[in-house]
Amino acid sequence: MKRILIITLEFPPQVGGIATYVEQFAKSLPPEQVFVLAPKQKADKFFDEQLAFKVVRKNLFWPVFIWPRWLKLFFITRKIIKQEKIEVLYIHHILPVGYLGWLMKKIFNIPYLVFSHGTDIEFGTKSPWKRKMLRAVATKAESLIFNSESLKNRLLKILPEFTNKSLVLYPCPEIDFAVVPGEEVISDLRGQLALEGKKIVLTISRIADGKGFPHLLRILPKVLDSIPNLVWLVVGTGNKKDWFLEEVRKNGLQSVVRYLGEIPHDNLKPYYYLADLFVLLTHPDERREEGLGMVFLEAAACGLPVVAGKSGGVEEAVITGQTGLVVDIFKGDEGIVNSIVELLKNQDFAKQLGMNAQERIQTEFIWEKQLKVIQKWL
Repeated sequence: MKRILIITLEFPPQVGGIATYVEQFAKSLPPEQVFVLAPKQKADKFFDEQLAFKVVRKNLFWPVFIWPRWLKLFFITRKIIKQEKIEVLYIHHILPVGYLGWLMKKIFNIPYLVFSHGTDIEFGTKSPWKRKMLRAVATKAESLIFNSESLKNRLLKILPEFTNKSLVLYPCPEIDFAVVPGEEVISDLRGQLALEGKKIVLTISRIADGKGFPHLLRILPKVLDSIPNLVWLVVGTGNKKDWFLEEVRKNGLQSVVRYLGEIPHDNLKPYYYLADLFVLLTHPDERREEGLGMVFLEAAACGLPVVAGKSGGVEEAVITGQTGLVVDIFKGDEGIVNSIVELLKNQDFAKQLGMNAQERIQTEFIWEKQLKVIQKWL
C-alpha cells in the first residue's frame, strides 16, 4: 500500500456531497497509509480527533494580493511529502488544486491522480488560459477520476484525448446508513417536529440554483390538493436561503414547510428513516449540472424512495422505475406532481423502489468494489 496524501478544498465538518465523498473515501483506506490536507474550519479539531487517519489543517492559499495564491499550497504540500514520505497525491478538483500536482510532478516526479466533482470543469473552461492549464494538469496526471459517467463525458467533450486515462469511481454511502435507528429515536424525532399523522417529504441540499426549490414551491399547492396532511422538511443552507424562506412566507406555506437549517452529516440518518419520500428536483443551470447526488445514494441506503430531477449523473444514482423516479422539470409540472403523489399514496410501489435501491447500494456502491478502479495507485 502506497503512502497517500489526499488534498481537498472540502472536508467535514463542512457539509456537502464533495466533503462527504472525500471523507468516506479516506475512511476506506488503511489509516496508517493515508493523510489528508484540508482547509481550517470551525470545530475541525474535535472532528479530526474522531478519525483514524491524520488530517493536516492549514489556510491553503495566500491573500488575493499575492499571486499565484495556490503557491502557498505548494510549500505546505512539499513539507508533508518529506515528513510523511508520501508516494502519491490524490488531488480533489482538477482546477485550481491540480496546478499543484502538475508542479510536484514536474519538480519532484511525484505521481498524482485528480478527482473531479463538476464545479472544477466549469471553472476550467471559463477562459483560454484556464482551458490550457486544464489540459496541462490532465496530461501529467496518472488518471482522471470522476464521480459519474456523465461528468466524465462532459470533460471528454472538451478534451477527448484523455479517454484512456479517465475513470469513474462512484461515492459510497456509509454502511451505517443501512442500520435502522431504534424506534424510540424515530418516535422522539417525530414528536419533536410535531409530525404525528403527517406524510413527510424530505429534501437535503444546498439551497442554491440548480436544486429545484422554485419548482417545488410552485407545485406544492397541487400536491397538497391530493395529500393535505403533507409536511416538507428542508435541511441545508445556501445563497438562496433567504429568498426561499421569504417565498415560503409570501405563499403562506409556513405550516407545510419546516426549515431545519444545516444539520451535521453524522446526524442526518434519522431524518431519512423518518421520511416517507425524498425529493430533490435537480436540473441543469447554465453550464452546471449535478455530478451525481450523494444524498440520493444515502436515501437509497436507507431504503427511502426518491423523486429526483434529471440533471447530469442523477440517472446513474437513481434508476427511474426501479430505484426511484426521475423527472424532467422542463417538461411541465404534471409529471412531477403525479410522481410525488403516486409514491406517497401507493405504499407498496414506494416500498419496492426503496428495497430495490437499498439492494443496489449494497452491491454496487461499496468501496470494496469501487476501489478496484484505482487499484494500481493504492
